[in-house]
Amino acid sequence: MSHIFNFFFGQYADYQTIDIVLEIVAVIFGFLSVLFSKKNNILVFPTGMISTCIFVYLLLKWQLLGDMMINAYYFIMSVFGWYVWTRKADGQPENPISRTTKKETKTSIAIFIATLLFVFIVYKTFDKWTGWVAYVDTVTTATFFVGMWLMAKRKIENWIYWIIGDLISIPLYFYKGFTFTSFQYLGFTLIAIFGYLAWKKHLNNNLQTA
Repeated sequence: MSHIFNFFFGQYADYQTIDIVLEIVAVIFGFLSVLFSKKNNILVFPTGMISTCIFVYLLLKWQLLGDMMINAYYFIMSVFGWYVWTRKADGQPENPISRTTKKETKTSIAIFIATLLFVFIVYKTFDKWTGWVAYVDTVTTATFFVGMWLMAKRKIENWIYWIIGDLISIPLYFYKGFTFTSFQYLGFTLIAIFGYLAWKKHLNNNLQTA
């Protein structure tokens, strides 16, 4: 039993207690944020901002620049998304759940490519381009950047990007030594699948009643 525990949590032996507590708190608020997103509830943003603030601090401390940039971007996009989701016309949201347009698809591709280049430059500048983890970090960062932008605009395709990024992040964070965060992404994957199905059902119901 102790071998199993050490396999999953042995890396925390060298961590400060406050950092472990902060990671757990960030994970809890991260779960809440994704659950609220699944329910199309605006609380997705304040809960997500609490989680991302904590992770920005921890990841900067642990010198994980790519992961830190993802969370800093989440915070910025949460402010944008919070504003977009509160806008209403005739008592109804100006930006209801919808599918991505051709223009938005092109924008998504542009964001993905721009993020790849940006992260590569940052990693090279700070001499962090040192192995295969840097390549994976770059791809997951670009994937999450697009997913967050689409979520802020209430596009159903955001869930596809989250699922892909989450699946990659599960083993990636475990490899980096952050078991709680790895478990978080496992939970995120399951919630994202149900989130996609819930939003798809919402769209189908709206089509039937239109």
